[in-house]
Parts: sequence; C-alpha cells; structure tokens
Amino acid sequence: MHTVFLRYLDEVARQGSIRKAANLLNVSSTSVNRKIINIEETLGIRLFDRSPEGVEITTAGKIVLEHCRKTLYDFDRIKTIIDDIRDLRTGHLKIKTLDSATFGVLPHVLEEYGDKYPGISLSVTTDQPDEIVNSVISGDIDIGISFVNDIHPDVRIFSEKATPFGLIMRPDHPLAERGSVTVDDIEGYPLVRTIDARAGHSLLDQEMASLSVHLSTHIFTNALVIAKQAILTNQVVGIYTKMGFMREIERGELKYVKLAHKALSEYKVGLIVSAATAIDPVKHLFLGVVERQFRKLNFDT
Repeated sequence: MHTVFLRYLDEVARQGSIRKAANLLNVSSTSVNRKIINIEETLGIRLFDRSPEGVEITTAGKIVLEHCRKTLYDFDRIKTIIDDIRDLRTGHLKIKTLDSATFGVLPHVLEEYGDKYPGISLSVTTDQPDEIVNSVISGDIDIGISFVNDIHPDVRIFSEKATPFGLIMRPDHPLAERGSVTVDDIEGYPLVRTIDARAGHSLLDQEMASLSVHLSTHIFTNALVIAKQAILTNQVVGIYTKMGFMREIERGELKYVKLAHKALSEYKVGLIVSAATAIDPVKHLFLGVVERQFRKLNFDT
C-alpha cells in the first residue's frame, strides 16, 4: 500500500462518496475507484459497500482505514522531523560515554557533527560501563558508548569496534619493546586503575578473577586524565584500551603493547541504543558520524 492509496481511502471514508473524494483530491473518480478496486482484489476483501447514494465502509475496511490513518500520521510526523533536521532548526541528544572515548573518539565526532548539524545540541557525560547501559535502558540518555562484550537484552548494538586491552607505559619502560605482555610480566610494576577496582568491580578484576597473579596498584582514579598524567611521569603503568591514549601514542610519548589475555584481548566498544524505542532521524545522524569515525580509527595494533 502506497501513499496515494492511503490518502484515497482516507478521503473516500470521510466523504462517503468516491466522487466527492475525487473532487477534493483533484483527481478523476475513475482513478480513485480503480485504485480502491485494485487493493480490494489484492486483499481479497471489500473495503466499501457501494450504492447509488454513495459508499459505506465495511468492517474489514475500517480495520484497513485505521492502519492507513496511523501510517499517514506517522509519515507526516517523520517528514516534519526530517524537515527540521534539513533546516537545522531543532534537535537535542543526550549521550553517555566511557571516559576514554572523550579522548580517542568524541573530539573528532563533535567537530564533524557540529560542522554538519549546528542546530542540534548535545549533552555529553561520562560513566562506568554498567551505568551507561542502565541509562540507555531507562531512557535517561539517547545513545551510549560503552563496552559491548556482554550486553543487556534491552539494549541494541548499532555499531562496534575491536578495542582490546593492553599495557600503557612510557616508551622507555622495560616492557615497552615487547610484542605483547602477559599478566605475569606486569606483576611487580605499580599500576594505575579505576576506583571501581577497590571493590573488585572493575572490568580488569572481573576478567582476571581466576588468576593468582598479584597486581600492585599505586593509584586509584575515576579520571583518565589523572591516570594518563601518572603514566607520563613514569610513576605507574596502566591496563587500558588504546582508545583514550591515541594522541600520546601517535606522538611517541606513550607506548601500547597488547595484553596476552584472551578475554581482555577480545573487548569491543560500541554504540548502544534502547531496544524498546525506534532510532529517530536525529539519533541516526549522530550514530552515522560516530560510525564513520570508528572506521577511521585503529585500536587493536
């Protein structure tokens, strides 16, 4: 069923007459009648009972009409949203992301998004992976950027990118020239880790719970900028993804070496949205920009 038929059916039902509907639609009565007959034959039912006085919608026709009117309403609503986006008049998105993405992904995203869609505003906050997922599920935010290895069924993954954990250190560190490091190799070196690690809730603790290695943590923090500064000043090393350290690694200020630990080497970061709601055009615009940036970046070498 296409838009022409939907409007024909709606108007004929309102007027109770094919001729009156055709006059209002500025088309011939024959065109309206033929279109309705074609659909009746396709569906195998009568939509209208015809008489010399006009037409009367059937029970089956009322069911189809309800669908048609909802479709027309939704279509008109989408056109309005798209017109607003095209004219850059309206729109706001709430984003919640991993702290590391604010360094490795979002600066590029915000620059491109702001240039293309200056009329759409953004709220961006950071949080831990579980809280990001919970905020998406509850509807408190529109889009989350988080790890997606063990995702909740109420969340849908729009796009994902391999983001394995590795050891972040200065280039003059004893382990910096290794092709990869094991957890055993790290034992004895002071670490910087997330505050959640104190309660054993960090991703690192969960993935390495079965290992007997004792990791010595020197600094706990919930801010990647603090962890980064501590590594740069040679106080500690860190087990992180490459995502939050891209600039320093490209400059040669820090070194990333893959961690030879199966679970941590298989991590992925992704764009997540609620599985219970549709992705509206404003969300699609933002998701598309992030997806393009994902393709440009390499977090696993």
